[in-house]
Amino acid sequence: MAISSCLSSTTFLPTSDSGLGSQFRLRPISIPSNLCLPISSIRASAAAGSDNSSAPLVAEKLPVIPAQAAVASRTPVIKWELDSWKKRNALQLPEYPDQEELEAVLKTVESFPPIVFAGEARNLEERLAEAAMGNAFLLQGGDCAESFKEFSANNIRDTFRVLLQMGVVLMFGGQLPVIKVGRMAGQFAKPRTTGYEEKDGVKLPVYKGDNINGDAFTLKDRTPDPHRMIRAYTQSAATLNLLRSFATGGYAAMQRVTQWNLDFAENSEQGDRYKELANRVDEALGFMAAAGLTIDHPIMTTTEFWTSHECLLLPYEQALTRLDSTSGLYYDCSAHMVWVGERTRQLDGAHVEFLRGIANPIGIKVSDKMDPNELVNLIDILNPRNKPGRITIIVRMGAENQRVKLPHLIRAVRGAGQIVTWVCDPVHGNTIKAPCGLKTRSFDAILAEVRAFFDVHDQEGSYAGGIHLEMTGQNVTECIGGSRTVTYDDLNSRYHTHCDPRLNASQALELAFILAERLRKRRIGAQRLQTLRI
Repeated sequence: MAISSCLSSTTFLPTSDSGLGSQFRLRPISIPSNLCLPISSIRASAAAGSDNSSAPLVAEKLPVIPAQAAVASRTPVIKWELDSWKKRNALQLPEYPDQEELEAVLKTVESFPPIVFAGEARNLEERLAEAAMGNAFLLQGGDCAESFKEFSANNIRDTFRVLLQMGVVLMFGGQLPVIKVGRMAGQFAKPRTTGYEEKDGVKLPVYKGDNINGDAFTLKDRTPDPHRMIRAYTQSAATLNLLRSFATGGYAAMQRVTQWNLDFAENSEQGDRYKELANRVDEALGFMAAAGLTIDHPIMTTTEFWTSHECLLLPYEQALTRLDSTSGLYYDCSAHMVWVGERTRQLDGAHVEFLRGIANPIGIKVSDKMDPNELVNLIDILNPRNKPGRITIIVRMGAENQRVKLPHLIRAVRGAGQIVTWVCDPVHGNTIKAPCGLKTRSFDAILAEVRAFFDVHDQEGSYAGGIHLEMTGQNVTECIGGSRTVTYDDLNSRYHTHCDPRLNASQALELAFILAERLRKRRIGAQRLQTLRI
């Protein structure tokens, strides 16, 4: 679906079609040349007195905002250059002891081929624009931080397989496309609260991720080493190469849906539920084949899969940024999508300066500390043309804060006419310390935040556009709870993360079933409202 943010004479509005359920077609309208009409991800709330007042409607008419009002708060345009971020304050960057060695490594990385291609990033942006309008759903997941030690084909395959399973569950329940994006092939660096760690009177630099330094508490390991960037590049390239093979080489074919269950999940409640759903999908495919409908089409034999990571280590990101010959725009070719974190999203900071000049889809991590006006200004800096699919807001603030703080953020963005995709990150705001001293997260708290996120969007008439998870395909015991109850006593048995706790495959799949039911109810509610209006 083509989406335009501001046209001088003609634009398009979504209109309901009783035969399309929650999908929408576009109808052209003419508007005066002096007006700007943002196509926003806003739905009108159900009319008062309706039988289903909590279910949202699609707005028949979107707000018209004068062009001058839309740009009133914009920051004056300053020429962006590939290294203009160096003139800004850069937080969370390591201090390399040998600058000449650093420059030599960066020149080597600059000479390497891109890991991803600009056209792939543009395709992802188009899909995310659909999610902003409620016509698709983003599933973004993977490790808290990838490591050199755990790099293996089996680990990559298992995480990819769980994402495939979750995608099928969400697509079946929501009856809409699922955009699968991995926190993979580059998610190494991690922001830290403090720059140093002290043990037994010894003070060393804090561990910042395998592409920067090592996690062992020794001076040699903790000293930032630029050569780690080369290893991170080779591991990322190898990971993406394997992911491409899985996505397009037959492994992700829908006909294999019954074979994706992980061995350790087969005899679990979630494994049984997945088997039942997979069998239903398999029967549907059999019906299609019997009716003469082809199931050999690429859409049935392959899947689209993208990669993402936090844009933290700016020298590395710059070294992999390329000028696209097709569009004339710069793309960070280390990943299809990158995001700016809570600790590095300062309006005048180096990370925002770098991100405003690249054309990749950009995520913004948002906590309860985010001021609504600051969010509007940040979006304006990163997306001055208000291009759909460019900005994804990844909300991470805990269930209670979701209900209190999120409505104000949604209203501010809506009031500015900005087009964004709203996504829930229910893990980062729910980290606790277990009695044994390990960090963990409660599945119930994660689920509560997801429900709060959907409730707020239903209330505000906006779209809950996706989910962002720290998860793994491994059978770990790092988060407590879930139907296969992991207790505090279980944490030590398979606690493998060297950073933050992750949902295991069973917990991730359980969450997908709960999300699918919520999407199903949203779809049915929208269909009923459309029927009532006809």
